Amino acid sequence: MFGDLFEEDFSFISNNHCGKGKKSKPRDSEPPAPRDSTNLSGIKNQGGTCYLNSLLQTLLFTPEFRGNALFSLGPEELGTLDDSSKPDAKVRIIPLQLQRLFAQLLLLDQQAASTTDLTESFGWNSHEEMRQHDVQELNRILFSALETSLVGTSGHDLINRLYHGIVVNQIVCKECKNISERQEDFLDLTVAVKGVAGLEEALWNMYVEEEYFENENLYQCGACDKLVEASKSAKLRKLPPFLTISLLRFNFDFEKCERYKETSCYTFPVQINLRPFCEQTEMDDSEYMYELFSVIIHKGGCYGGHYHVYIRDVDELGNWQLQEEEHRLIEDKALRDTENAKEIENPLAVLKGILSEEESKQIPVDQLGQKLLEKNGVSWNKKYRKQCGALRKYLQNHPQIFQFSPDENKVGLKEKHKLVFKSDSQGQDLQSPPQKNDVQWNSEKNPTRLRDSSAGCHWFDLNDSKVQPIKEKDIEKQFQGKESAYMLFYRKSQLKRPPEARGNPRYQIPEHLLSEMNAANTELQKKRAECDSANNGIDLHLHLSSCYKFHNGALHPSLTWKESVVDLTIDRRKTLGDLRQSVFQMLESWEGDMILSFARPLPAGLHLYQMLDGDELTLDGIGLADGADIFVWNGKEVGGIKVMTGPDHEPVVVNVLRLAEYNEGGKGQHFTESQHIFPCSTKLADLRRALAPSGGIILKNGSGLDKEAKNWEVLLEEDMKETVKSAGLTDGCSILILDSHDQSFVNVSSGNLTAFTYDISWLQVKNFCRMDDEEKHVKITATIETVMSDIKMKAIRELQLEEELANDSCLRPVSGNGKLLSPVPEDYTVKEAELKMGSLLGLCHGKAPTSTQLFLYFIVGSDQNASPEMEIVVEETASVKE
Repeated sequence: MFGDLFEEDFSFISNNHCGKGKKSKPRDSEPPAPRDSTNLSGIKNQGGTCYLNSLLQTLLFTPEFRGNALFSLGPEELGTLDDSSKPDAKVRIIPLQLQRLFAQLLLLDQQAASTTDLTESFGWNSHEEMRQHDVQELNRILFSALETSLVGTSGHDLINRLYHGIVVNQIVCKECKNISERQEDFLDLTVAVKGVAGLEEALWNMYVEEEYFENENLYQCGACDKLVEASKSAKLRKLPPFLTISLLRFNFDFEKCERYKETSCYTFPVQINLRPFCEQTEMDDSEYMYELFSVIIHKGGCYGGHYHVYIRDVDELGNWQLQEEEHRLIEDKALRDTENAKEIENPLAVLKGILSEEESKQIPVDQLGQKLLEKNGVSWNKKYRKQCGALRKYLQNHPQIFQFSPDENKVGLKEKHKLVFKSDSQGQDLQSPPQKNDVQWNSEKNPTRLRDSSAGCHWFDLNDSKVQPIKEKDIEKQFQGKESAYMLFYRKSQLKRPPEARGNPRYQIPEHLLSEMNAANTELQKKRAECDSANNGIDLHLHLSSCYKFHNGALHPSLTWKESVVDLTIDRRKTLGDLRQSVFQMLESWEGDMILSFARPLPAGLHLYQMLDGDELTLDGIGLADGADIFVWNGKEVGGIKVMTGPDHEPVVVNVLRLAEYNEGGKGQHFTESQHIFPCSTKLADLRRALAPSGGIILKNGSGLDKEAKNWEVLLEEDMKETVKSAGLTDGCSILILDSHDQSFVNVSSGNLTAFTYDISWLQVKNFCRMDDEEKHVKITATIETVMSDIKMKAIRELQLEEELANDSCLRPVSGNGKLLSPVPEDYTVKEAELKMGSLLGLCHGKAPTSTQLFLYFIVGSDQNASPEMEIVVEETASVKE
């Protein structure tokens, strides 16, 4: 079944071992998980290798195999893995890899070890690993491979010393009493399951019951030289230190011509006396007593399934603690914590004790609160505020003891109270506890062992990578069923372990392997620290109030952003109190109260939100995420200006557009655009007063930069009660301000512009009616479709002239040299009048010609330069004479 899996190949080179010249394999980004509470290591399943894992764990927990035998073989006999590439070097790879695997299982702080190197030393390929084999056959082949590999070393008889036994088969002639016998060596005994109640009955049938030759079935006696009656029996002549028993769970049904698994009840004892089954019975009982220490279990049918193993921890290497005991311990701890809590000092004594230990005369009140949190593990607010009030108030209520600085930001003890105050009335030490490290790795990999010495060694279920404690009575569950015992391993009760082996996984491991495992654990610890830091470390951006100024609705750095922000990396599992203390340490010159607030950069600038509160809470618990911005200030003002915080006061940047004045001779700019900042709680009425104090119309654009008429929405009078936020104005949105004379562009009923704002520009109108001492001019918004009569009326209103003038006035273009040109018919549009945007028009006395009339210039006389130019309006149909 296994082919050449265990034939030693001295040319094979393992590429994945700790040592010089190794070729590293790709490493997972995450380091392997550490051992769990049992402190025992499982073995990874490569895909169908559970049978191998179960057997390897059994060998590992056979201390005499791993220590007295395997670990006793040094590099001088086995060679080293580093030498495996040398052509003349004889390197015994299988025992070397087995040694290394056992050292990893005993010492390496990982949840499960890999057998890849070991199976590669067997010559297995990935296809072979995926095939599930029979653990009984594997046991025999592995032993054979080890024996072959250890030929010529002091361990050549390793397997025989530990597992070799002898069975003698005897036939006794009833006539001449001649005894014919035949010896058989064994490394394991195979016993029947079918039709047998248990192991002791099976052994009785094999080694006590006799078979008789009689009647037609006679025995040919060599001494008598004839067929005679005889009896046949078998006995155990030599018992090994370790007895391996294979149960014949799998049988063949000849009627159905198929294999099947025997799932009937089959009992086996935890202790067994083999005297009745032995040839020699005169020795002391202790020579025949064996104790069960391993049960390999098969779950499934005859064509496949899964193996795991129950193992008795002979050297007490693991931490045995069942779930119900864990609950009891948790309850005990809670009770102790409750009792300790009752003994916590009164707040006055605690505060005096903390201040007595300070070298400086006074410390900030916030630091005092932090030191209280460190000492008691609970903040002032959580422990004392309900009965004592706020910390600052409590200090102020005891002026005979505590003395404040002039600004009341620092506090200290008065001189008469500055005693060596190291203990309270109960004699409890009030010194501050040592600072905790950020991460403590493997500070105690072997927690207090919970063993009942009278109960003996404990049992564990080792199921590939998973290890869990079990009770001895759980073994009875494996007597029958689809999940049942398949191999049993007993050890002589006489075998006693030395005291130094108890609870000592390093016992008998060679120095070179100890060094290798120490180095590997150091590397694992480093990787876990790096991984833990990467997974739990968060980068915070601390914005210092001293580097900021408040203007235009938001906070802005006085210097560069880089100079105003301090980056701090901290573990998210730390408390807010730890963060506050770290900030204090960074800012040694900080005076007064320190408030930490959530901050967020907005287009308008930095805005503050809620203050961080609850020093006993973890940073993760209060929602501090990686990259969070924290503002460090006094909680009231920045640079003497009160700062409003929270979402209701978020500043919103609004783009304010107005129709632009047109410059003659150029294409012109349709809008002037400026940015204004308003708190999102600002009423639209206040916004209108700020932007259009003389009145006008405000339109909002929901599509940002797209300024087509269809996207503008008029904000009506009833909208003025809304806030910037409720009206849907957000950062970057645009609003258009139209003066009151531009209302012709707005259809108020539909709430939209009537023209594209791209077509809206200006015409300039100058007053030539000379009704005032000085001439005035105004800018009138218009489009190419605006009718000239509308422009004239807007100009009269803007110029504040009498509206009766409309009946006796006209608009005349003004040329570049200031000459008044022909009046424009009032029923013409700007386009029909062929006026350019930005043109200057004069408002003059007289009526404009109609579309059927002509406006003519004429002079009287022959000298054009000397004669004045005169004007006349005539019908197009008039004759020259008329």
